[in-house]
Amino acid sequence: MTRVLRQVTGYAIASAVALAADIALLWILVEQLHWHYLAAAAASFLAGAALAYILVTRFVFDYRRISDRRLEFSVFATVGLIGLGVNLGIIHTLVEYAALPYLAAKVAAAGATFAVNFVARRWLLFTRWARPAGMSAED
Repeated sequence: MTRVLRQVTGYAIASAVALAADIALLWILVEQLHWHYLAAAAASFLAGAALAYILVTRFVFDYRRISDRRLEFSVFATVGLIGLGVNLGIIHTLVEYAALPYLAAKVAAAGATFAVNFVARRWLLFTRWARPAGMSAED
């Protein structure tokens, strides 16, 4: 299996686990604790993103461009915050204008952000950038 295919597969599995936790927390916050669905979606998304970070850095990507884990998580989270904005926009639109249940809207939103998050995170954090011909590591 090629490295990219292995990474996409691993990222998909890690994302599925994180999404399951995200959806479970979303349901608890809305149904049990009576939070507004958008506030609950934001909180559960952030919890899922933290779990995704742990899983992908431990099991999916074997190269890490940034050695400082705090900085690495900051970049990972920034990509996630962009995804959060997309997620909330899709959830709101589908719930308010398409009359979908919030959990169905969440699944649709997660599907829409998966590929973008994988590509951005892999490129920014977990891929060696090629050096131009003739350039040494010190340049």
